[in-house]
Amino acid sequence: MGKGRLEAFSDGVLAIIITIMVLEMKVPHGDELNTLLPLIPVFLSYVLSFVYLGIYWNNHHHMLHATQYVTGTILWANLHLLFWLSLLPFVTGWMGENHFASAPTALYGVVLLLAAIAYWILQRAIISSQGSNSLLAKAVGRDLKGKLSPLLYALAIPLAFLEQWIAGGLYVLVALMWLVPDRRIVRVLGEKET
Repeated sequence: MGKGRLEAFSDGVLAIIITIMVLEMKVPHGDELNTLLPLIPVFLSYVLSFVYLGIYWNNHHHMLHATQYVTGTILWANLHLLFWLSLLPFVTGWMGENHFASAPTALYGVVLLLAAIAYWILQRAIISSQGSNSLLAKAVGRDLKGKLSPLLYALAIPLAFLEQWIAGGLYVLVALMWLVPDRRIVRVLGEKET
Protein backbone atom coordinates (compact mmCIF):
# COMPACT_ATOMS: atom_id res chain seq x y z
CA MET A 1 0.00 0.00 0.00
CA GLY A 2 1.30 3.47 -0.86
CA LYS A 3 2.34 5.91 1.83
CA GLY A 4 0.78 9.08 0.38
CA ARG A 5 -2.46 8.92 2.35
CA LEU A 6 -0.62 8.19 5.60
CA GLU A 7 1.64 11.18 5.10
CA ALA A 8 -1.21 13.51 4.07
CA PHE A 9 -3.38 12.43 7.00
CA SER A 10 -0.52 12.86 9.46
CA ASP A 11 0.33 16.31 8.09
CA GLY A 12 -3.32 17.33 8.41
CA VAL A 13 -3.60 16.11 12.00
CA LEU A 14 -0.41 17.92 13.01
CA ALA A 15 -1.67 21.12 11.37
CA ILE A 16 -4.94 20.84 13.31
CA ILE A 17 -3.06 20.23 16.57
CA ILE A 18 -1.01 23.41 16.04
CA THR A 19 -4.18 25.35 15.19
CA ILE A 20 -5.92 24.14 18.35
CA MET A 21 -2.92 25.15 20.45
CA VAL A 22 -2.81 28.69 19.10
CA LEU A 23 -6.57 29.10 19.49
CA GLU A 24 -6.21 28.21 23.17
CA MET A 25 -4.20 31.41 23.70
CA LYS A 26 -6.85 33.92 24.73
CA VAL A 27 -6.58 37.59 23.82
CA PRO A 28 -6.15 39.69 26.98
CA HIS A 29 -8.65 42.35 27.95
CA GLY A 30 -6.95 45.71 27.80
CA ASP A 31 -4.72 47.60 25.42
CA GLU A 32 -1.65 48.04 27.61
CA LEU A 33 1.46 45.92 27.16
CA ASN A 34 1.31 44.87 30.81
CA THR A 35 -1.92 42.97 30.06
CA LEU A 36 0.29 40.52 28.15
CA LEU A 37 2.41 39.67 31.22
CA PRO A 38 0.04 36.99 32.57
CA LEU A 39 0.20 35.29 29.15
CA ILE A 40 3.97 34.75 29.23
CA PRO A 41 3.72 31.20 30.71
CA VAL A 42 0.98 30.34 28.20
CA PHE A 43 3.12 31.66 25.35
CA LEU A 44 6.25 29.84 26.55
CA SER A 45 4.40 26.53 26.82
CA TYR A 46 2.98 27.13 23.32
CA VAL A 47 6.44 27.80 21.88
CA LEU A 48 7.85 24.64 23.46
CA SER A 49 4.98 22.51 22.13
CA PHE A 50 5.15 24.16 18.71
CA VAL A 51 8.85 23.26 18.53
CA TYR A 52 8.08 19.68 19.57
CA LEU A 53 5.38 19.34 16.93
CA GLY A 54 7.77 20.77 14.35
CA ILE A 55 10.39 18.22 15.35
CA TYR A 56 7.90 15.36 15.07
CA TRP A 57 6.61 16.63 11.73
CA ASN A 58 10.13 16.98 10.33
CA ASN A 59 11.38 13.60 11.54
CA HIS A 60 8.12 11.88 10.56
CA HIS A 61 8.55 13.30 7.04
CA HIS A 62 12.12 12.00 6.82
CA MET A 63 11.11 8.61 8.22
CA LEU A 64 8.32 8.22 5.67
CA HIS A 65 10.65 9.33 2.89
CA ALA A 66 12.80 6.30 3.76
CA THR A 67 9.74 4.04 3.81
CA GLN A 68 8.86 2.07 0.68
CA TYR A 69 5.27 1.10 1.57
CA VAL A 70 2.93 0.95 4.55
CA THR A 71 1.16 -1.96 6.19
CA GLY A 72 -1.81 -2.15 8.55
CA THR A 73 0.59 -2.33 11.49
CA ILE A 74 2.31 0.85 10.35
CA LEU A 75 -1.06 2.60 9.97
CA TRP A 76 -2.06 1.69 13.54
CA ALA A 77 1.36 2.61 14.91
CA ASN A 78 1.06 5.98 13.19
CA LEU A 79 -2.40 6.54 14.70
CA HIS A 80 -0.94 5.64 18.10
CA LEU A 81 1.67 8.39 17.66
CA LEU A 82 -0.94 10.90 16.50
CA PHE A 83 -3.09 10.08 19.54
CA TRP A 84 -0.36 11.12 21.98
CA LEU A 85 0.54 14.18 19.94
CA SER A 86 -3.13 15.20 19.88
CA LEU A 87 -3.00 15.52 23.67
CA LEU A 88 -0.31 18.21 23.45
CA PRO A 89 -2.80 21.11 23.21
CA PHE A 90 -4.46 20.00 26.45
CA VAL A 91 -1.28 19.56 28.48
CA THR A 92 0.27 22.66 26.91
CA GLY A 93 -2.70 24.77 27.93
CA TRP A 94 -2.90 23.27 31.41
CA MET A 95 0.81 23.80 32.03
CA GLY A 96 0.79 27.38 30.71
CA GLU A 97 -2.41 28.44 32.46
CA ASN A 98 -1.05 27.16 35.78
CA HIS A 99 2.38 28.75 35.38
CA PHE A 100 4.25 25.45 35.11
CA ALA A 101 2.85 23.99 38.33
CA SER A 102 4.04 20.52 39.33
CA ALA A 103 1.16 18.29 38.19
CA PRO A 104 0.65 19.93 34.77
CA THR A 105 4.40 19.97 34.13
CA ALA A 106 4.65 16.28 35.07
CA LEU A 107 1.68 15.36 32.86
CA TYR A 108 3.29 17.29 30.00
CA GLY A 109 6.31 15.02 30.44
CA VAL A 110 4.11 11.91 30.49
CA VAL A 111 2.60 12.90 27.14
CA LEU A 112 6.08 13.61 25.70
CA LEU A 113 7.32 10.25 26.99
CA LEU A 114 4.38 8.35 25.52
CA ALA A 115 4.73 10.20 22.19
CA ALA A 116 8.42 9.25 22.11
CA ILE A 117 7.55 5.61 22.79
CA ALA A 118 4.87 5.73 20.08
CA TYR A 119 7.39 7.18 17.60
CA TRP A 120 9.81 4.37 18.46
CA ILE A 121 7.01 1.79 17.93
CA LEU A 122 6.22 3.34 14.53
CA GLN A 123 9.90 3.26 13.61
CA ARG A 124 10.17 -0.40 14.67
CA ALA A 125 7.01 -1.29 12.73
CA ILE A 126 8.45 0.23 9.57
CA ILE A 127 11.81 -1.49 10.02
CA SER A 128 10.09 -4.78 10.82
CA SER A 129 8.00 -4.63 7.64
CA GLN A 130 10.84 -3.50 5.39
CA GLY A 131 13.69 -5.53 6.77
CA SER A 132 16.87 -4.99 8.72
CA ASN A 133 18.61 -3.87 5.52
CA SER A 134 16.03 -1.18 4.77
CA LEU A 135 16.99 2.45 4.38
CA LEU A 136 15.37 3.34 7.69
CA ALA A 137 17.15 0.54 9.56
CA LYS A 138 20.50 1.72 8.18
CA ALA A 139 19.71 5.35 8.98
CA VAL A 140 18.53 4.74 12.55
CA GLY A 141 21.59 2.74 13.55
CA ARG A 142 22.16 2.81 17.30
CA ASP A 143 19.80 5.82 17.72
CA LEU A 144 21.43 7.39 20.78
CA LYS A 145 19.14 10.46 20.76
CA GLY A 146 16.12 8.19 20.46
CA LYS A 147 17.22 6.25 23.55
CA LEU A 148 18.29 9.28 25.59
CA SER A 149 15.09 11.29 25.05
CA PRO A 150 12.69 8.91 26.88
CA LEU A 151 15.18 8.62 29.74
CA LEU A 152 15.27 12.39 30.14
CA TYR A 153 11.45 12.57 30.03
CA ALA A 154 11.22 9.80 32.64
CA LEU A 155 13.66 11.75 34.83
CA ALA A 156 11.79 15.04 34.34
CA ILE A 157 8.38 13.66 35.36
CA PRO A 158 9.16 13.05 39.06
CA LEU A 159 11.46 16.11 39.11
CA ALA A 160 8.44 18.24 38.22
CA PHE A 161 7.17 17.61 41.75
CA LEU A 162 10.47 18.77 43.27
CA GLU A 163 11.34 21.68 40.99
CA GLN A 164 9.27 22.40 37.90
CA TRP A 165 11.97 24.47 36.23
CA ILE A 166 14.39 21.54 36.21
CA ALA A 167 11.74 19.42 34.50
CA GLY A 168 11.05 22.24 32.06
CA GLY A 169 14.76 22.58 31.41
CA LEU A 170 14.98 18.88 30.57
CA TYR A 171 12.07 19.24 28.12
CA VAL A 172 13.89 22.15 26.48
CA LEU A 173 17.14 20.13 26.41
CA VAL A 174 15.47 17.25 24.57
CA ALA A 175 13.89 19.68 22.10
CA LEU A 176 17.30 21.26 21.47
CA MET A 177 18.79 17.80 20.86
CA TRP A 178 16.22 17.19 18.12
CA LEU A 179 15.96 20.72 16.72
CA VAL A 180 18.41 19.95 13.95
CA PRO A 181 16.62 17.64 11.49
CA ASP A 182 17.64 13.99 11.61
CA ARG A 183 20.43 13.95 9.04
CA ARG A 184 20.92 10.18 9.29
CA ILE A 185 18.02 9.47 6.95
CA VAL A 186 19.03 12.23 4.53
CA ARG A 187 22.57 10.82 4.48
CA VAL A 188 21.42 7.25 3.80
CA LEU A 189 19.00 8.40 1.08
CA GLY A 190 21.83 10.39 -0.49
CA GLU A 191 24.06 7.31 -0.51
CA LYS A 192 21.28 5.31 -2.18
CA GLU A 193 20.95 7.86 -4.98
CA THR A 194 24.70 7.89 -5.78
